[in-house]
Amino acid sequence: MIKSMTGFGRCEVSRDDRKVSVEIKSVNHRYLELGIKIPRKLNFLDNDIRNLAKEYVERGKVDVFVTYQNLGEGDEDIRYNAALAKEYFDAYTQISEELGTENDIKTSHIMRSPDVITIESAEEDEDAVKDIVLEACKGALEKLVESRSNEGERLKKDILAKLDSISENVDFVEEKSPVIVEEYKEKINEKIHELLDDTQIDESRIAQEVTMFADKVCVDEEIVRLKSHVKAMIQTFDQEGAVGRRLDFITQEMNREANTTLSKTTDKDVSEKAITLKTDIEKVREQIQNIE
Repeated sequence: MIKSMTGFGRCEVSRDDRKVSVEIKSVNHRYLELGIKIPRKLNFLDNDIRNLAKEYVERGKVDVFVTYQNLGEGDEDIRYNAALAKEYFDAYTQISEELGTENDIKTSHIMRSPDVITIESAEEDEDAVKDIVLEACKGALEKLVESRSNEGERLKKDILAKLDSISENVDFVEEKSPVIVEEYKEKINEKIHELLDDTQIDESRIAQEVTMFADKVCVDEEIVRLKSHVKAMIQTFDQEGAVGRRLDFITQEMNREANTTLSKTTDKDVSEKAITLKTDIEKVREQIQNIE
């Protein structure tokens, strides 16, 4: 099953007063590029999240956004630095004595002094945090893959329709090619008869000229390769894993054969079909850029 590189997934998990929300979005990229945005206190999970994401995604620019809340009591602790408070009190008292001013120091003054009272986050149970965060990440990744798969199926359906059009045009060129040679033979015969009238005509010379022309405009090899590429692309759609690079290579080869066909032909109808071929192949190539 082919997958698009564009998608979105979201999952929220709540357990034991902890709440984790994960959102993941992905867009086209030649390789896999992961951007992990998590709270500082969860930095120890960065590698775990990256390794998990690599199990689900092979190509694309993937951004992971993690938010974390501990809703239970004891999430933060108040710390009182008694030794520092006494140093502030002694300093304030000394200032009052030396300057001869009233000592109006109150407890609130000491409390507001820097670092006497601090609020610190309570130590988290890292194993419990890891379990819930990775569970939410897994859920979001599964939704992301589902989103990319659905978009991939839509791309596949549209590409297959264009491949049908490409095959029809290739069949037209294949059927028309022998007719072009025959029409050229008739045309050169008529021209020679007009010029030479009843004079003896060298049929071998005409045959040689027609053969040279046939070799020049022959697109048999291009037709065979185009049909082979279309078949290979259809078969690739049923392969597992990232197939985008292979599909892109096939479209490059298809475009090469279409260009050669266009350069060889002298027939207006075949030229128009070759141009349509190139147009359809380019449309397919643009869509394939979205495939993982």
